Amino acid sequence: MSAKIVLALLIGSLSASAFANEVNVYSARKEQLIKPLFDTFTAQTGITVNLVTGKDDALLERLRLEGENTPADLLMTADAGRLYRAMDMGLTQPVESETLQQDIPAHLRDPGGQWFGLTARARPIFYVKGKVQPEELSTYEALADPKWKGRICVRSSDNIYNQSLLGSMIAADGAEKAQAWADGFVKNFARPPEGGDRDQIKAAAAGVCDLAIANTYYYGQMLAGNDAAEKAAAEKVAIFWPNQDDRGTHLNISGAAVTKAAQHRDNAVKLLEFLVSDEAQHWYAEANQEYPVKPGVEPGERLKGWGEFKADSLNLSELGRNNAEAVMIMDKAAWK
Repeated sequence: MSAKIVLALLIGSLSASAFANEVNVYSARKEQLIKPLFDTFTAQTGITVNLVTGKDDALLERLRLEGENTPADLLMTADAGRLYRAMDMGLTQPVESETLQQDIPAHLRDPGGQWFGLTARARPIFYVKGKVQPEELSTYEALADPKWKGRICVRSSDNIYNQSLLGSMIAADGAEKAQAWADGFVKNFARPPEGGDRDQIKAAAAGVCDLAIANTYYYGQMLAGNDAAEKAAAEKVAIFWPNQDDRGTHLNISGAAVTKAAQHRDNAVKLLEFLVSDEAQHWYAEANQEYPVKPGVEPGERLKGWGEFKADSLNLSELGRNNAEAVMIMDKAAWK
């Protein structure tokens, strides 16, 4: 059999989609929070974006099960801990891009180029106006003080946001001190953890607790949304930025990674680069209430109104490395 025939058969055996001018995205972000950007990308490049949405961990499991046969070229999900997990599961591949290296600060992307932060969200303390004075607050560590007994709302320990927060405390204080903090923190819960971040803010507004831990992203969405009850609840609380005299407030990301089996790798990289353009970063800030990761792009007006704060500059890959230990600490502290 001639070399030409072998080549023709090989090409014919490949999926036709591998040559299409498209990119397939698995996204944990809801369609309305990402599709407008994809439409702009398509208009500018001619590359069609095929979007599949789902829950974060369900998408990771789908990628694992699909293996080399996955149609996904790009995975978009929230939290560096989860992106690290995808990398650790062998679901991603490294990307070298001068644009991504220049536009995304080093601590908000994987050192090996396996994943990249696209937007940032802080996880501060929310306090009920009139019940707590900001002068009473200082650090995450201080929330283990007995004076907060029965006054704190937070979601469960199986939530990756809380696991990553504790992972950052392990990095800052060591595992022994992190365990002591978790033991005291759990004793101060106003109720057994339940619900999501919005539910913690709503519980505080309803008088269940005086403090809540939540991501700024959800708080901004509550204030900007059309749900009158959620907006009213959000207006009853204010943000306190903890740890301003030391490492800074815990920061995390929503981000993306090129899948290991990507058939449209170049298009996936082009989409990643577009998502850190000034245009895309500004849209994220205004429409999604998230902080831009690209230096020089201003946050939205609502986020500016919350004031400037010092953010933790820990490389977020540490959150993934510390995840297993964080979960063990939570278990020992009986953080449900």
